[in-house]
Amino acid sequence: MALMAGLLAAPESIAQAPQGTPPTTATEAKGYAPEGSCASCHEAETQAWQDSDHAWALRDATPDNVLGDFDDASFEDGEVKARFHRRGDTFLATLEGPQDPAETFEIRHTFGVRPLQQYLVEQPGGRLQSLTIAWDSRPADEGGQRWFSLYPGQAFTPDDPLHWRGRYQNWNAMCADCHSTNLEKHYDLESDSFATTWHEQSVGCQSCHGPAQDHLDWAARWQADEVAPASSPASAGDMGLALDLADMDAPELVEQCARCHSRRQMLGAGPVHGAPLTDAALPSLLGEGMYHADGQIQGEVYVYGSFTQSRMYQQGVSCMDCHDPHTSEVKIEGNGLCLQCHNPAPPPRFPTMQRNNYDSPEHHHHTPGSEGAQCVSCHMPETTYMVVDPRRDHSFRVPRPDLAEATGSPDACTGCHQDLSPADAAAQIREWFGDDSRSASRSHYGVALQSARLGRPEAPDYLKALIEDDDTPDIVRATAVDALTPFAGDALPTLEQALQDESPLVRAAAAPVFAQAPEGARVELLLPLIDDERLAVRDEAVKALAGTSLMVMPQERRAAFLEARRDYERRLEQNADLPGNRLNLAVLLARTGREDEAEQQYRAALAMDPYFLPARANLVTQLSAEGRQQDARALLKDGIALDGMPAPDRGHLAYLLALSLAEDGGMQEEGGMEEALSWLEKAAEWRPDHARTHYNRGLMLDRLGRKDEALAALEQGRRQAPGDPDLLYALVYVNATSGRIPQALSALAELRRLRPDDPRLGQLERQLRGNQ
Repeated sequence: MALMAGLLAAPESIAQAPQGTPPTTATEAKGYAPEGSCASCHEAETQAWQDSDHAWALRDATPDNVLGDFDDASFEDGEVKARFHRRGDTFLATLEGPQDPAETFEIRHTFGVRPLQQYLVEQPGGRLQSLTIAWDSRPADEGGQRWFSLYPGQAFTPDDPLHWRGRYQNWNAMCADCHSTNLEKHYDLESDSFATTWHEQSVGCQSCHGPAQDHLDWAARWQADEVAPASSPASAGDMGLALDLADMDAPELVEQCARCHSRRQMLGAGPVHGAPLTDAALPSLLGEGMYHADGQIQGEVYVYGSFTQSRMYQQGVSCMDCHDPHTSEVKIEGNGLCLQCHNPAPPPRFPTMQRNNYDSPEHHHHTPGSEGAQCVSCHMPETTYMVVDPRRDHSFRVPRPDLAEATGSPDACTGCHQDLSPADAAAQIREWFGDDSRSASRSHYGVALQSARLGRPEAPDYLKALIEDDDTPDIVRATAVDALTPFAGDALPTLEQALQDESPLVRAAAAPVFAQAPEGARVELLLPLIDDERLAVRDEAVKALAGTSLMVMPQERRAAFLEARRDYERRLEQNADLPGNRLNLAVLLARTGREDEAEQQYRAALAMDPYFLPARANLVTQLSAEGRQQDARALLKDGIALDGMPAPDRGHLAYLLALSLAEDGGMQEEGGMEEALSWLEKAAEWRPDHARTHYNRGLMLDRLGRKDEALAALEQGRRQAPGDPDLLYALVYVNATSGRIPQALSALAELRRLRPDDPRLGQLERQLRGNQ
C-alpha cells in the first residue's frame, strides 16, 4: 500500500522577529490624495459615510472611538481573565490565560463598530494583534453592552495560532488590506516581520474610487476655469478619475466590492481598481466547511460566493441595487427592499420576472407582519458568526427541505420550525405550491456536490453534467471541476475543455488537475494559459507547470514562462505571512527541485499553525519520497499527539501513519503490521466516514488471517459508502477466500450493477460459480 500523496513536519519556531515598524501612514503618495480631501466637494457622500462600517473599520483608540467599558471592568471565562482600565486617555487591558501570566497592554486601535468592536495591541515585528475578548456594542435590551469571548469556553496557550498573539489574530496578515485604504503589508519572509503602511487608516473614498490626486488636480483647474465648464460632458478619465463606477455593468460592480467582501486568496498584486476580481484574488470555491453542499453559507465567507450563485446576480442585480454604497445600509428596511422589483409590475430591466403580489399570505403563508412573513426569513436565512454577528445568506435561494437528505444541508423551514422534520416541511411546501414548483424532481447542484464529498460512484457523471451546463453559476461549475479531480481518469475530456472555459474561475480550477500529467501533455494544455488574460489563471498554470523541464517547452516560450514563474514566486514570498501562503510557496519550491527550501517553508507553516493539515501532509509525502520514513512517521505522530487536533484530521494522520508502516520498509520492523493495524483502528474511530480506512483495515485483517474481523471492517465501510467499488471487490475476495461463495456472489452482483461494462466481472462470476 503506497503512501498516498498529500502530507507534514514537527513544528519548529520561526526566528524571533525584530521589533519591526508599527503600521503607519505611507510617506509616498503614489497618486493618493490626503485623507479627507474629497469632503469639501462631496459633502453629502462624506456625511453618509461618516458613521458607516467602512468609516469605523480602523480608528485610533481615543475616547471618541472606544465603545467598550474601560472603567476598571473585569471579564472571566474559565482560565481566561481580563481587566479593562485606562490611564487618562490611554486605554489598557490586563490579560491572563493558561501558561500566560497577567500582563498589561495598551490598546492602540479600535477595530469595527457594530454589532461588536475589537481592540488591537502592538506586538514585536510590526504586528497589530486583535484581542479575542470583544465589546458587544448592541443596545442593552438586545443583550449587548458587555465584554464577551469570541471563543466562549475555550482557552488557548500562547503557542496556539488562535491565541490573541497567534497568527490567526494578526491584523497585518488577516484583516489589514480590507480595513484600510491602499494597505501595503511590507512583509519580510526571513524575519517574519512587517513594516505595514496605509494611505488612509480606515476604508475611505479612495479605497473604492481609486487614487484621487489627479481628480483633485482636475477640480482645481476646473474651478480656475482652466478646463471645460461643468455643463460639458466629461469622461471619468478626463476628470482624473481612476475608474467610473457609474459606467460599470452589474458583474463589474460586484467584483469591485468582492475585493474585500469575499472569501479569497489574494494574489499579491495590490489594489487593482476597476480590474476584474481574478486580477487581484482567486475566490474560494464552495468547499466543505465553508459552504454546505448545496451552496448555503457555513463558514465566514463574506457574501460574494453566495451572491454569485443567485438568480439575481445572473439577471444583473448588483450590490448597489439593495445597499447604499456610502452608508453600507440597505436602502429600505423590511419587505419593501425586495418589493422594489418583486411585485405585480416589475421593472422593465427584468422582463422575465414573474409578476406576483409576493407580500401576501397567498405567497408566504405566514401571519402578515410576523417574522415568517419577511422575505429574508425564507430566502436569506441567517448564520451567526463571532458569537453576536448574524449574517444573511445572499444566494436568495428557494427553501428546499426535500433535498435535506440528499445534500446534508440545512433548510430555512426547519431552521425556524424546529418541531418539523425536513420531510414534513417538504410536504407542506408541496401542499402550498404543488409538486411542479418545489419538488424533489427539480434537480439541484447540491446533490452532485454532496455525492462528490461522499465519494459516491455516481459523482463523476453528476459533476461532468454540471460543468457542461452553461446555466449553472460559474462558481458552482468551478467547484465541480475541483471536485472532479479525484476522478480525473474518467473525466479528462471534460477537464481539458474546462481549461478553455469562458469563466476564469473554471479555468483556474482546472489547471491544477494537470500538474501530474505527462510533461508533453502538461505543456500542450497549460502553457497557453501563461498568456491568459486573468492573473489568477496564469498563477494556477505556472504552479502546475513549475516542475516541467524547459527542454519540453518550445524555445520561444521558455523566457516568458520563467518570467511568469519568477513573478509568482516573488509574490508568494511577499505574502508568506500565513500558513496557507507558506504552503503555496513550499509547493512551488518542491516542484522546482528545491526540496530543502520547500521543507523549510513547510516547517515554517507548521510553526505558524501546527494544526495545519495540508502542510503536514505534504511534508510527510516529501520526506517519504526522500526515503526518510522515520522522520515522516515522527511528524505524523507529533500531529496526532497535538491537543485540540480535530478528530477527522487526527484520523487522517493515523491513516497515513498506518499506510507508512504497512510499506515494505515498515513491515521489516518487528510488530510493524500489528502497529499499522492499531493505527487504522484509531483512524476508523476518529474518522468513521472515511471508506478507504475501512477498506485497508479489512485487507490488513485478512492478511493477518482474521477473516471474520476483515469482513466486519469491510461491511462497516459499506455502510458509509454503499456504492464504493473497491469495498465490493474486497468483499468478493475475502468472502471467496473464506469459502463464503453465496456472499461473494451477492457482493459481485452489486458490483456488476454499478459497473455493468466491466469485462472482468463476468469471468470472476464464472470462477466463483465453478467453486460452488
